[in-house]
Amino acid sequence: MRKSLQLQAQMTQEMGACVFDVTLDCEDGAAIGAELEQARTVTDLLHEFQSAGRDQNAAVRIGVRLHPVDHPAFALDVQTIVGGAAAQLAFVMLPKVEARAQVDEALAQIDRQAGDICLPIHVLIESPAALHQVFDIAAHPRVQSISFGLMDFVSAHGGAIPASAMALGGSDAALDQFHHPLVLRAKIEIASACHAHGKVPSHCVVTELRDTEAIEAAARQAAQAFGFTRMWSIHPDQIRPILRGFAPTGFEVEHAAAIVHAAALQDWGPIAIEGQLHDRASYRYFWQVLERAHRTAVALPLSVRHYFL
Repeated sequence: MRKSLQLQAQMTQEMGACVFDVTLDCEDGAAIGAELEQARTVTDLLHEFQSAGRDQNAAVRIGVRLHPVDHPAFALDVQTIVGGAAAQLAFVMLPKVEARAQVDEALAQIDRQAGDICLPIHVLIESPAALHQVFDIAAHPRVQSISFGLMDFVSAHGGAIPASAMALGGSDAALDQFHHPLVLRAKIEIASACHAHGKVPSHCVVTELRDTEAIEAAARQAAQAFGFTRMWSIHPDQIRPILRGFAPTGFEVEHAAAIVHAAALQDWGPIAIEGQLHDRASYRYFWQVLERAHRTAVALPLSVRHYFL
């Protein structure tokens, strides 16, 4: 956890913006019997690194993944972390959510500890039953983002999905995480539900820890073919390849900047560029290309840079 937080601080200084979140893990990060110790460690890290970020005038984003709402340690997590560091949290992640009612159940405890702070909620979809409810979950006003928990999703099928569906390529590439039909359906449903309700869809992990080419290719496919706008990493070495995979190309940025700049000069009325008509529908799309470039620390042309200062 400390290494990830240090890398976040380093890259925030390097790139001039916080380009990835850090989620401190209480669910899988805590050994059985050490839940309270883990929660206290998370609380201490939140205070330490958020204070350091403020001292350096850097806006960093740190969240926490709690135990599932029906786990005996959930209330302990909430009391220790939310009760002790709500102001330092950018979001709270809820794993193993099966239905919208569980979000409300969790929020009842979270809001009691957070006081006047309204914390955004991130949700992990990790089972076929949860997938059936994903549009309803995405519609919840406090849900900010939905992530796909690939490995738990595969495991939840009781051996009906092969282990290859948790990996990339290899001898069973036809049934890997980008090709197995049930996994593809889950990714598409999650991304669709998020876009229907204006939430952030976050793609699952790639377990090939240091294969940077594979990670970058997976990130690009997640963004371009499935509509995800963020992606999980499980090792600091994965972060830069993921950013490259989600970033628009230099040509895309230049093209988008030219159209947005020309549109602004015409007070956003219709224009023609290189024989193609553009109006507010396409302006919205090309503005989103510029937003994606900004989020991934791609340098913007001078003609549009002032929009993101």
